[in-house]
Amino acid sequence: MAIDVKLPELGENIAAGDVAAVLVSPGEQVAKDAPLLELETDKAVVEVPAPEAGVVTAIHVKAGDTINVGDTIASLDPASRENGAGPEPGGSGKPAAPPAPPPDREAGAASQPVQPQPAAHPAPPAPSTAGEAAGARPVPATPAVRRLAREIGVDIDAVSGTGPGGRILLDDVKATAKRLLQAPAGAPPAGALPAAPPLPDFAQWGPIERTALNAVRRASAAHLTAVWQTVPAVTQQDKADVTELERLRKHYGPRAEAAGGKLTLTAILVKVAAAALKVFPQFNASIDLPRAEVVYKRYYHVGIAVDTERGLLVPVIRDADQLNIIAIARALGDLSARARARKLTLAEMQGGTFTISNLGGIGGSHFTPIINAPEAAILGVSRAAWEPVWQDGAFVPRLRLPLSLAYDHRLIDGADGIRFLRWVVEALEQPLLLALEG
Repeated sequence: MAIDVKLPELGENIAAGDVAAVLVSPGEQVAKDAPLLELETDKAVVEVPAPEAGVVTAIHVKAGDTINVGDTIASLDPASRENGAGPEPGGSGKPAAPPAPPPDREAGAASQPVQPQPAAHPAPPAPSTAGEAAGARPVPATPAVRRLAREIGVDIDAVSGTGPGGRILLDDVKATAKRLLQAPAGAPPAGALPAAPPLPDFAQWGPIERTALNAVRRASAAHLTAVWQTVPAVTQQDKADVTELERLRKHYGPRAEAAGGKLTLTAILVKVAAAALKVFPQFNASIDLPRAEVVYKRYYHVGIAVDTERGLLVPVIRDADQLNIIAIARALGDLSARARARKLTLAEMQGGTFTISNLGGIGGSHFTPIINAPEAAILGVSRAAWEPVWQDGAFVPRLRLPLSLAYDHRLIDGADGIRFLRWVVEALEQPLLLALEG
């Protein structure tokens, strides 16, 4: 007898995702925990495993669909476990030949997340369509719960149920109302696209093409708009003379490569930033306005913005203060490669306390990065350039690196901002300082 395979919980605050690829076909035998499909969330691409070994009898989703936690994604007949027809435990469960390439997952319109169906009444969802409404299926809640939601102004479709089968309870509605009251004014709900004025009909002036925002772009739009509206940020800029540092980087580069890493300026900056965060703890903090408190973190996890074809991802190098630069270089190379290959896990992009965005490989002189809230600051790095510098009565060529530090002005004053940036500049200009004070 076939069972319905539902999309499981994917992680904290993740209720939906886009199907990037379907990895199995009807009639295929799969092992327990073999991947059934790849799902792109707003944080990473994750594989959804089979809960049991058996034969796939039906696939209820296709590449490009937006699905929610609790949706039925496939039907599986576990009977093959009993006659030994299934693959050996630990097998990949993937077809011998690769599946046909899926259509562009960004081609269809993305539907808004809805709550999962009750487990007691499973039913395969209808295929997603471009015009499917977010509230097309009723959420599991009793009339009393719905009445309370109406009376206190809570959208029942936005409430996560903690009861059996995802059923929404009275306490769930109250908890949602409390979160909305505590949210900063003007901040959109988590994962919601920001409100915008209506656009004109661009087609009246010529041909146009529309494509759906992928999950990463949707999350970035909501998060960055909320940060821009709620965090008063200041950006201070300076330049570091990295002439000597560049000479040392090239000299010790082969040693780092022999150890499995690449000695880049970003790897060095991660170590410098981790040391600076210890000297200036307010940069390694977050503000908790509802409780009128500052949260000082006693760990130093540095995020690195990585440019990918799907958008900006920020993997995190944990405990950067405890790693040497070669170890950081290895970790940075591994995380960057897996970010571009869509192989990062959700955990690898969480828990950062400070972010570095290095655009020097592309170009530019300065920019004003947006803070990756709830972090307190971000360091933007542009391309180093040779400039004439007046020294000892003459102009000499020096390699200078532009730096842009953006920080939350609610936590950090301008004087502390420039002290932090000058400490970073001096650590780059005088590498021994890192060993002395870092």
